[in-house]
Amino acid sequence: MDERIYNVLFLCTGNSARSIIAEALLNHYGRGRFRAFSAGSHPAGRVNPIALEVLSSGHIGVAAPRSKSWDEFATQDSPFMDFVFTVCDNAAGEVCPVWPGQPMTAHWGVADPAAVEGTAEQKYRAFTDTLTSLKRRIDLFTSLPIPTLSQLSLKKEVDAIGRR
Repeated sequence: MDERIYNVLFLCTGNSARSIIAEALLNHYGRGRFRAFSAGSHPAGRVNPIALEVLSSGHIGVAAPRSKSWDEFATQDSPFMDFVFTVCDNAAGEVCPVWPGQPMTAHWGVADPAAVEGTAEQKYRAFTDTLTSLKRRIDLFTSLPIPTLSQLSLKKEVDAIGRR
């Protein structure tokens, strides 16, 4: 049985909502097999309070959430990443840093819930929809038999998850 813990970095432009939610979900549902992190290309400097509220209502803990730059994960002292997933289209189109260890990358784009305008209820619903979409993808990802898949097969699987 594979006892390895896989490090996963979720990227978004602002690191205030989607990537924070993905990080919390994978740390919660990863069953000790995954350690998730999040960062942004242009961090907002704060975590969206609705993202934290939606996670809390789902009983998903977030340890010391903060909006941070992806540069923190591109140094020789950074944790080695096995996977890097972009969760917004803007970050997917940017030139990313060179990640130590050349992790497997994929795009799992999700609409930005923070961009939704309207009532408080409409905004909250956008965040719950984001959480639901990311949870579905994380469930699929955590069910993959990673150690038994070839690199090519694994790449196909993580790419396909982003299209679901």
